[in-house]
Amino acid sequence: MEFLTEEFIYKKSSQEITSLLYEAMIEQLHRSIEDIEEKRFIDANKKLQKINDILYRLGAGLNYEAGIIADQLDTLYNYMAERVIEGNKKKDASVIGEVLSIAERLASSWNEALKNKPNEKQMLHRRKTRAYEQNVMVLERENTLVEEGK
Repeated sequence: MEFLTEEFIYKKSSQEITSLLYEAMIEQLHRSIEDIEEKRFIDANKKLQKINDILYRLGAGLNYEAGIIADQLDTLYNYMAERVIEGNKKKDASVIGEVLSIAERLASSWNEALKNKPNEKQMLHRRKTRAYEQNVMVLERENTLVEEGK
C-alpha cells in the first residue's frame, strides 16, 4: 500500500478512499491470521481492532440516499465487525479467514465497479437529466394542484 499523506488522500474520490480502506483491511486481516497462527495474540488483537475501526469508517461513509445497496453494505459491515470480535475473542483464524474472504470479494467487486465508472461527461449528462426530471415532476405536480383547485 502506498504511503498515505494528507495531500494524497485529499486528491482521492470517496470511492477511491473506500478502495484504500478495503485494501488496508485485507492487509490487516492477512497479518492478524498470521499472528493468531504464530500465537502472537497481542499483535493480532491490535490488528483486529484496526480492522473494526476500518469497518466503522466504511459504515460511517455510506450514503443512505443511494438506496438499498447502502443498507446492505451496512448490514454486511456490521456482520463482519461481529465476526472479527468473535474471532478475536476465540483467537480463531478460521473466523478471521471468513471475514477475509468477504473482504476480498467486496474489494474485487468495488474495484471492478471503479474501473467501469462513468466519465465526467456522462456524469454531467446524468445530473442534467435528473435536474430536468425533477423540474418536470414539480411542474406536473403544480399543474395538477391548479387543475384540482378549479
